[in-house]
Amino acid sequence: MDRAEIPVIILCGGMGTRLREASEKLPKPLVDIGGKPILWHIMKLYGEAGFRRFVLCLGYKGDQIKRWFLDYQTTTSDFTLHMGQDHHVAFHNAYGEEDWKVTFAETGLLSGTGARARRVRPYLGDAPVVMLTYGDGIGDVDLGRLLENHLASGRVGTVTGVHPGSRYGEMKVDLTSGGVTEFNEKPTLADGWVSGGFFAFDRSFLDDYLDDDPDLLLEKKPLQRLAVDGQLSVNTHEGFWMGMDTFRDWTELNGLWDRGEAPWKLWTDEPRMPRG
Repeated sequence: MDRAEIPVIILCGGMGTRLREASEKLPKPLVDIGGKPILWHIMKLYGEAGFRRFVLCLGYKGDQIKRWFLDYQTTTSDFTLHMGQDHHVAFHNAYGEEDWKVTFAETGLLSGTGARARRVRPYLGDAPVVMLTYGDGIGDVDLGRLLENHLASGRVGTVTGVHPGSRYGEMKVDLTSGGVTEFNEKPTLADGWVSGGFFAFDRSFLDDYLDDDPDLLLEKKPLQRLAVDGQLSVNTHEGFWMGMDTFRDWTELNGLWDRGEAPWKLWTDEPRMPRG
């Protein structure tokens, strides 16, 4: 299956109320990591895996997301503006050029996540499989493996399972001596799995498990019913994953990027060489 033809649905309608320090004037997917929106990082991750079609489910301040992409090349490239009648712009390098096809769909200000995914069906073409994720979670997820595991499973849906991380320092103590023998800051808990938010679905999921309820949440009835029906498989991911839910998460993700330690950066930097 040609990954370049498989639509990637990204849920971009959230308000980010727990991230007000960084997103008071922005929709959550535009909150930056290293100067670029987390949405851009997510799309680069998919792009590196060969996916090229994106459908953005817009809601809160969706106009800002549209404007960011419309201005993307001019804000990242060197160019000369000819101020004549045609107002011509001549770009001098390829920085800011992405081999992406992006559809921007207004899916309602307060719509549930399931309702948003349901409303973009007209923009998916006839692809038998779709990928889906949220606009606020990132990791070094092998998206090609996710697709392959989904196709091999024969089930309607596949969710990426990740180990939950603790927000507290974990200590191993020797109660006999009263000493601490090991201390780990915010360890990843080895027991249990949670959804990492990277999904693959057969196209039938959007018709058979979603409906037109504007409050429908993907995480409630649709996925619960899919699991009960025995139609939800798991793609386990043992690597890095983090949801950007709080200001502390935002600070940590930016710290990783600034130190050159971002595990999710699987792509190479684009050249800023002049055009020939």
